[in-house]
Parts: sequence; structure tokens; C-alpha cells
Amino acid sequence: MTAVLEVKDLTKRFRGVVALDGVSFEVRPHEVVGLIGENGAGKSTLLKVLTGIYQPDAGVVLRNGEPVTFRNSSDAARAGIGMVHQEQSLVTSVSVAENILLGAEGDAVRFGFYNWPKLNAVAQRQLDKIASAISPTTIVEKLSFAERQLVELAKAMYVEEGAQVEPVIILDEPTSVLEGAELETLFAQIDRLRQIASVIFVSHRLEEVLRVSDRVYVLKDGRSVGETDAASADIDLLHRLMVGRESSAQFYHEDEQLPVDEAPVKLQVKNLTRAGQFEDVSFDVRAGEVVGIAGVIGSGREELSRVLFGAEPSTSGSIVVDGKPVKFASPVDAVSSGFGYIPAERRIEGIADGLSVAENIFLVAPQTAAWGPFRNPKKALEIAGAWIKRLRIRTPDERTNVGNLSGGNQQKVVLAKWLNSPELEVLILDHPTRGLDVGAKEDVYIFVREQCAKGMAVVLLADSLEETIALSHTILVMRDGRIERRFDAPAGSKPKPVDLVERMV
Repeated sequence: MTAVLEVKDLTKRFRGVVALDGVSFEVRPHEVVGLIGENGAGKSTLLKVLTGIYQPDAGVVLRNGEPVTFRNSSDAARAGIGMVHQEQSLVTSVSVAENILLGAEGDAVRFGFYNWPKLNAVAQRQLDKIASAISPTTIVEKLSFAERQLVELAKAMYVEEGAQVEPVIILDEPTSVLEGAELETLFAQIDRLRQIASVIFVSHRLEEVLRVSDRVYVLKDGRSVGETDAASADIDLLHRLMVGRESSAQFYHEDEQLPVDEAPVKLQVKNLTRAGQFEDVSFDVRAGEVVGIAGVIGSGREELSRVLFGAEPSTSGSIVVDGKPVKFASPVDAVSSGFGYIPAERRIEGIADGLSVAENIFLVAPQTAAWGPFRNPKKALEIAGAWIKRLRIRTPDERTNVGNLSGGNQQKVVLAKWLNSPELEVLILDHPTRGLDVGAKEDVYIFVREQCAKGMAVVLLADSLEETIALSHTILVMRDGRIERRFDAPAGSKPKPVDLVERMV
């Protein structure tokens, strides 16, 4: 059987760093191939070669057995290869339809002007394929992060119409912001795609990889280190292939969760309201406590986290830190009061692309690398190097542009930026492990436990219910902008996911 897409001995280097080292990989007709690996293992580089963003230094790409060269993403699209990117690539100031057909409008443009009815009709056809209720005329900036991900999927589906060969759809972390019904919609769409196309499915959620894939490839340090049938594999096997060691028996390090009943209250939220998003929210966070907030998209929990950090104003209510009321007109005020915030959209709000890894680490607390009023370059590199080692950030060196790192390693830089601040007392974690591999996730869990042991107060919006339950001392379930239920979650006596789901929907 001829593979619909294949790479042989693919190699790609960047300034002496070997990102891909003789990788071979194939996708057969009408199958879903899982692709996994730690952050920096080479997955993103491989996908960029397959979509024409990068050209390989050695090796060959074959489409239906014939060698091909993709000079750019348009070449790949014409060959029937579409991709949903992990970091969204939409133009937020224009409509959904304009984004779906961007660069491939065809006869929906005449004499430089859009034929709006035709443009919207073609876009609607793509949205229908994924059973989305999003209107093609909606401006993208009005959509939630999860809704934008669905638009990305519809955009990738457009290659199905113009290709003369069986399409290959690449899904790069497509589930990272989806929950509940939207997640099931995606899985149903993958099942449909299997009938008319082939799919490359990339995810750090190993249980999802095993659920949807026929075969799974594992990359490590730029090399292919394993290929297995999904039916005969399990999570422990994939973890061992990825990181070279067995998974921890205590993945969430629950035995390190310390009781906080006698600890002083660090943060009090009293009747906090933001009109139209959430109302009358009250809770306490003690020193060393993790308060997890669970809820579906639209529950108000993401907006609450942004108000707590001063990124959005409240309508009424109050925030009290160490017994003193505080008022945040901006995130700068929140930082001055000892708050830190790991955002869900790290590339937009978390990192400063164009600056080095070291410069990003010192954005919040530049004084930690200062000599009086002046920057101490030697000290800065030493401290940055220590964080790189401690968090296992994969980067050529401290001076590397943070924008050149993989998404997961960028997330680690954001974490280092806040942990480097000696003033940090309250840390808001909005999906802190999104896009991280299993090894990196465990590193984050260890650091959460360490910071709690030092008295940090943590507000957590986790990537999954399992993560929320395992890490939290207390869990608040939000629904329709209100706290629906409070659960105690001491070590050894945790609520079950079904207990939370019953209150979420």
C-alpha cells in the first residue's frame, strides 16, 4: 500500500542545532497517525516541513509515492495538506469567512472585491463539516479562544475541496482549549475525516492520542524513537518512549499536598462582579493553598481570573490581600501587590517575542539581575541559566529569541518569569500546562507543590478535571457566572470528576 504522505531520512538544522535528525514517517490512506514527543522533540519542525514553512536540509518528502518540494504553505495546500496550528493563525479583525478562504478565495473575489454571498457560502460549507454554529460573518475577535480553534479546523478543511488527491489534515494540539461537547464534536469530525482523508494528530494528551489513532510515532531529540499500533499501546509505554523513563507513580505529587486549615488567609474575594460575565463571586485562598476553579467555556472562570489580575475591570465587589483592600486599575497594580498570572494565550500575553529567553525571564523583576541601578549582564545570564536548568527549558542558550522556542518551552519561560520575582505571593494559573508534554507537566506540578510549601497562594484554572482535582485543596465549580458548588479536596480524599461535572452543566 502506497503511503499518501511519507518522509524519509528528513534532517533540518538551525544554527548548528539539529531539530530533525534522519526522521522517517508515513501516513497511509484513511488512517489517523498520532505524533507525540516532549517539547522540543522536533514535532513542530516536522509539521512545518510538511506544510512548506521550512525546507529540509536533507531527506525527501513523498506525496502518493512521488517526491515533492513545498516552497511555501500554498504549495502544500495545493497538494491537499491542511493544518490546524497549535498557536492560532487567524486575523482577528476580519470575518470568519475571510479567514477560512484567506489566500485561496478563487472566484469569490472579482476585480479586487469580495463576492460576499459566495465567500460566505463557501465558508459556511466548511463550518457545516464540523457541525459548528459559528456564523461566517462574525468578526473573529468576538469569538472565544475555543471558537477560534474551530474556525482553524474549518479553514484546514478547505483543502478538501481543491485537492486532486486524498487530503491530509494535520491537527496540532487541536483539543488544548476544547471541552465537553466541543471536544466530542472534534472526535466525531476525526472519525468522519478518516473516511475521506488521512489525519496526523498531535497532542500531549496521550489518552486522546490512543483514542483516535491507528498508529503512533514518537519523536525524541529530533529522532524517531518508536512506532506502535495504538491498539496494543498504553499511556505508560508512550510516556517511557517519550521521556526515557517510567512515569511517576505520583504524577501529581498528591502526597506533597500539605494541609492549610491553620494557614492565614492570603487572598479574599468578596462579592466580585463583572457585568455580563460573572457575579457575586466570593472565596478565600490561604497561604500555601491551591483553589481550583472548574467550569465549562462561558462559565465566567476565565474572565474572573483576568479581573483578579487587573487585566479587566470589575463592576462591583472587592479584593483583599493580607487583610488590606486593593484596587487594580491594571496588571501593573496587581504585580505591585504580589500577583502573578500565567495566561492561556502565552504567545499573545505571556512572552515578548523578539526578546531573548533571559530578557523574558527578567521582565517582571529586573532588579534581581541588577547592580544598583544598572543591569548586571553576567548575573542575568547566571540566573537565567539556573532557571533554564531548573525548569528544563530546551533552548540553545539564554540569548536565544524566545519566539524560536517550541510552545511548551515558551510556557516554561513564562513560569520562570514569575517564579523569579521575590515579591510573588499570589499566582493565578490559567491553563499552565496547556501544550506541555507529560514530563514537563510533572515539572510544573512539582513547582506548584514547592511554591505552596513556601506559602504561595494559587488560583488554578486547569487543563482537565483530573488536574484540577489532583492539585487543588479546594475546588469551586462555576456555572453561568456564579459559584455553583464548593468542594474540599484534601490529599487522599478527593472528589471524583463526575461530582464536578454534575454541577458544571
